[in-house]
This record gives sequence, structure tokens and C-alpha cells, in this order.
Amino acid sequence: MQPLTKVMQGATCTVKWALGLPETVEKLREQGSKLQVVCKSSDYMIIGVGSKRYAVGNEIAGRIQV
Repeated sequence: MQPLTKVMQGATCTVKWALGLPETVEKLREQGSKLQVVCKSSDYMIIGVGSKRYAVGNEIAGRIQV
């Protein structure tokens, strides 16, 4: 396992676990546990979950283990 911040742009991975607000964790479960890293920046990343895209700060992405 590794934090989402370590995944290369364009990669698809499976979420193993996530720490955060219950609403956020539930959204990941509703959409499925697979996500794609669409874009990476030094401060944030854009991830694709199903057909939706989310901007996530690196401090949050570090709490998602894949």
C-alpha cells in the first residue's frame, strides 16, 4: 500500500482504505473503489472516480491508501 500522492499521473488504482470525513469515504464507496489520477500538481490532484472528476488537496490525498 502507498498514499495516493505517490501514484503516477494516468495510473488507475484500487482504494484500500481512506481516513476522512464519513461523507467523503462514503462517496468513494458509492462510486466504487477504483480511481484514476487524471492530473497532478504540487498542491493538488484531480482524480476520476467513475465518470466524475474531483480536485483533492495533497494533504487529503495522503490519507487515501491505494
